[in-house]
Amino acid sequence: MIVNFRNIIVSFLTLILLGSCQDLKKSEKPKDLIPEAKMIDVLTEISLLHAARNYNKQKLENIGVDPDTYVYEKFDIDSMQFERSSNWYSEQYNQYEGIYDSVKARLQIMKTRLDSVRDIEIEIEDSIKQVKKDSIKALDSLKVDDSKKDFKVDSLKQEKFEESLKNRKDSLIAPPELTEDDSN
Repeated sequence: MIVNFRNIIVSFLTLILLGSCQDLKKSEKPKDLIPEAKMIDVLTEISLLHAARNYNKQKLENIGVDPDTYVYEKFDIDSMQFERSSNWYSEQYNQYEGIYDSVKARLQIMKTRLDSVRDIEIEIEDSIKQVKKDSIKALDSLKVDDSKKDFKVDSLKQEKFEESLKNRKDSLIAPPELTEDDSN
């Protein structure tokens, strides 16, 4: 009896299991299916816009950009066409996986290019800073301290100058000729 009851339960579970397995009908290919190459472009753009929205949502809101509407207008599609195409491609697993691999590869290429541009910008900024430092050092080295100037004067000119200083009389003292004439 236990064996019969066990057989009945196993048979019942087997029927339920077989009954639950159903043949899912795949949807028909939509007439307005987005071509695979265009779908890659659309999904790449959507990925970029969603990343931008997650990074700086307020900036997108301030300029009034709705990412989905922007993509639909840019690629001349509507939301229903995108939905139908996305559903159909999702049923075609291998094709859909290829699409997403292409999107991923494009995003990686864009990231690599952006990183190399950033590296070049950093190198340029560093070069500019170095040139500024070098030019400041060069200007500082050109400045001459007046107290350290060592002029070489022509000895003949020096003698004439010293002699002229000896012969010069103080202008506050009256010349001797005037003092004698004034006393008369």
